[in-house]
Amino acid sequence: AAACRFARGLAHDLGHEGVVVVSGLARGIDSAAHDGALETGTIGVVAGGLDVFYPPENEGRQNALFERGLVLAEMPPGTEPPARHFPYRNPIIAGLSLGTIVAEAAPRSGSLITARLAAEAGRDVMAVPGSPVDPRAQGSNQLIRDGATLIQNAADVLEAVRPMQRQ
Repeated sequence: AAACRFARGLAHDLGHEGVVVVSGLARGIDSAAHDGALETGTIGVVAGGLDVFYPPENEGRQNALFERGLVLAEMPPGTEPPARHFPYRNPIIAGLSLGTIVAEAAPRSGSLITARLAAEAGRDVMAVPGSPVDPRAQGSNQLIRDGATLIQNAADVLEAVRPMQRQ
């Protein structure tokens, strides 16, 4: 819950600074980020077809992005998203973004795949620190240990990506 609140607030603050938020329209942190940035600009990259709402509780959120944001899909209409499709969207998310923020990640999280792809593409990788005893924070803490920029607020993100915007 704390990571979702943080992601929602961070996305809101970044949106008001002119940053478009890109995420995977998944449960939890992705959904919170889209909610925080819906009024200012957000892009959802789905693992199935555009006409498939997954998770089902995101139907309203995805429809809101159709109206006020953008939804992208690599899969054809009608495609249900099996687990193996989720990593396919990660290069799209990383490629659309100046930087990737990992707010919370278990050691084998899909967000770590996106972070790796972002780093390989020369994008900034940022992570929100978490408690060392919380397994949901192990991935993000490891990213910081490996050199990712520690993020505590929108100003930290802007400091990291603004120099990239000038290039």
